[in-house]
Amino acid sequence: MEQPNLSYIKQLAGGDTAFEDKFITILKDEFPGEKKEYEKALQEKRLHDTALMVHKLKHKLNILGLEQGYGIAVDYEEGLRQGNSDLSEAFREILETIEKYLKTI
Repeated sequence: MEQPNLSYIKQLAGGDTAFEDKFITILKDEFPGEKKEYEKALQEKRLHDTALMVHKLKHKLNILGLEQGYGIAVDYEEGLRQGNSDLSEAFREILETIEKYLKTI
């Protein structure tokens, strides 16, 4: 499985470490709550709300350099909108990887 990285954030920051630190802090602050909200919607089988949370979270995947994960999120979001949650396990694994990574930075 691909691993998250800060390449995009570093590129965006252009050497501005204060910006970089602030961006990372925002990710670390927002991610746990969004993941929890996603898990709750999925558990309660509110597929429309689950799709909305996947949509919100998929941008973080892109920011963290998870191109394959982003592709899975796009497919999963579309599936959820059609009543199909088959990619939930793959998406959960991606979220777990991000969660672990954010704890190390």
